[in-house]
Amino acid sequence: MQVDHHPLSTEFPQFKEVIHTLKLGNAHFAKLFNEYDETDKAVNRAENGKEHLGDAALEDLKKLRISLKDQLFHMLQSKAGT
Repeated sequence: MQVDHHPLSTEFPQFKEVIHTLKLGNAHFAKLFNEYDETDKAVNRAENGKEHLGDAALEDLKKLRISLKDQLFHMLQSKAGT
């Protein structure tokens, strides 16, 4: 079964413009965004059998992805609210 990639713009389509703005104008957001993207791709490769990771390593990556997504979501909410 193919597992899908979870790009931030797909996860939060309502924030597509804010994501673009923050990526260009906020270095911290851009760093977290890139880390989220790389982590999501690593999870995707592991779940689709393209890369082998042990269960604990995969779970750690998934937890990191959730943490990054949460941080990014809070930044998006703050920017959208201004």
